[in-house]
Amino acid sequence: MRLNFAGVKRKELYSPNHITNDSLILNITAEVLKTFGHKVSIYDESFIETYGIEEDYIFSMAQGIAGLSKLKEIESEGRFIINSPTASLNSYRTTMIKMLTDHKVPFPKSILLNDKNISEDYFGLFGAKKLWLKRGDVHAEHKEDVTLIYSKGELLTTLEEFTRRGIKNAIIQEHLPGDTIKFYGITEGDYFYWYYLNGNNHIPFEIDKLKKLAFTSAQILGLDVFGGDVIISPTGSISVIDVNDWPSFAPVRDKAAEAIGKLIHRKVLDYVNQN
Repeated sequence: MRLNFAGVKRKELYSPNHITNDSLILNITAEVLKTFGHKVSIYDESFIETYGIEEDYIFSMAQGIAGLSKLKEIESEGRFIINSPTASLNSYRTTMIKMLTDHKVPFPKSILLNDKNISEDYFGLFGAKKLWLKRGDVHAEHKEDVTLIYSKGELLTTLEEFTRRGIKNAIIQEHLPGDTIKFYGITEGDYFYWYYLNGNNHIPFEIDKLKKLAFTSAQILGLDVFGGDVIISPTGSISVIDVNDWPSFAPVRDKAAEAIGKLIHRKVLDYVNQN
């Protein structure tokens, strides 16, 4: 069965330090789909915001609100999309934090900042000397979008910068000590890969528990292709601190693209047979 696919390339704005890597994983996935006999056309996220897509079968790395909103319209027409734009929107921090904590996924204490609570003493509230300030929507456009804060003055200054850049939502988040681990996953094919991002201590932990938390978090958000970060505490407990939609898979790009392509091919055939 030969199908016409559209691949949606992420806006460079949402690929800080990963522009090439994000393009490569999408393009290699397209090549894998071609080995199954499918035709693939690649579109920029900015293009689909205005013009949409004619193809009925879509795989997307779009991350901006305009692109995802357009894809939601397309999805509502009954067309096939991986990752679902709803799942991608679920990975925006303001939504992700609520969904994961509601499902009892271990997650650092997090508070959505607004005009009414901006003056709170969060250092006292959290009993900490440092806290994380993170934008509430897309994961990052600049390195300052995820910033370790050491004072109330620094917090207010950074929030003012967020406002100047049009960032409407921000999260203040507990800092968890321990090793940071980055993970990548793909549903159904059971593909999973992890590595230390700053494994200074290499604290022993249960790998099966890490994998279960990663896949559970992705399932809650509705993601098929996902990545994220966890903290391994000094006692070996695991807390999820981030889950994102379709990362670059840079350390394992070729193997990941093969697994992603096979997943898309398998799921689209199921979709066609059901419709």
